[in-house]
Amino acid sequence: MQFIKKEHRKLNKKDYDYFLLAGDIGGTNTKFGIFGVRGKNLFILESFHFQSKKLKNLYSAINEAIAYANQNHKIKIVKCCLGVAGPLTPEKDYVKVTNANLDLNKKELLKGSGLKYVLLINDFEAIGYGINVVSKDDIRQIKNGKSHAKEPIMAIGAGTGLGKTLLIYNEHYKSYVPLPSEVHHSDFAAQNELEFDLVNFIKKYRKIMQNVTIGDLLSGDGLANIYAFLRKNRAYNLTEFAKDIEKSGIQPEMISKFRKIDSTCMETFKIFKCIYARIAKNLALDALPFGGIYIAGGIAQKNPEIFDKEFVNIFESNQRMSHILKRIPIYLILNENIGLLGAGFAGAKFLAKR
Repeated sequence: MQFIKKEHRKLNKKDYDYFLLAGDIGGTNTKFGIFGVRGKNLFILESFHFQSKKLKNLYSAINEAIAYANQNHKIKIVKCCLGVAGPLTPEKDYVKVTNANLDLNKKELLKGSGLKYVLLINDFEAIGYGINVVSKDDIRQIKNGKSHAKEPIMAIGAGTGLGKTLLIYNEHYKSYVPLPSEVHHSDFAAQNELEFDLVNFIKKYRKIMQNVTIGDLLSGDGLANIYAFLRKNRAYNLTEFAKDIEKSGIQPEMISKFRKIDSTCMETFKIFKCIYARIAKNLALDALPFGGIYIAGGIAQKNPEIFDKEFVNIFESNQRMSHILKRIPIYLILNENIGLLGAGFAGAKFLAKR
């Protein structure tokens, strides 16, 4: 199965074996795509983009995409695969979206949409499936190493939350299959005085009663937490940029906007980078992904300079396993639709015979 870029010619239903709806649903953005399947090729025909927090519910947005396909292309969609940010139930039939007031119930969706087959997966599982079909144009290598065919692959990414998946090659499906994870909620282990101070600040700032998690640092909120800590505890000057950032409520997008010209933003990203590299190293030692590490997420795509020589040096730094870490290549995923493409791939793979 491979992806062909979005077609711009008039759609002819006879050109495809069947059609499906795929979705990438996150705390910030929600994307849907109408896909056409022809043999082993998958084509994205139309795509839809929503701001998650402006949606009253997911069902109406899904029905809007299905209705568009029917009204504009005379396509009846009965198959659907959705990658959703949040932990699914063991039965894979319900998920509450992380960082958004949205949820999805498989039975309710089947009842109210006209769909006959629905596959729900985690949003980072969708990114994992997408790695099966990334092209050279979709990635940029940021650390040298040799990728070994059929060896485990790891994908990680900081955005609204922190995601991670381990991909294992499946001989039956002739593709990589991702394993779900909720690494965002793992405890963060401070390693120096600054990090101890940062953790204690976050507990008070966010009124966290239990442990600070990795996701409290490696996410959009993580950038805001680090920035607020520096502003309140490191006596950085209140610049004109800082005023704009604080007026915004310390939005991570604003920290990114001024990251090259404001001293607090610069230091925020330096701390963020160092923690990112160390967490990536720890996860790599746990998984030994000799197929490579792929970094996804909006923060990486919008701030690619994070992945510099210092990032690589921290990643490779280990008293006994440095020689192992040096063997693992790291790639930055450039394609912002990797999750949507992965959901399309998974839908075509597992719903083909339905």
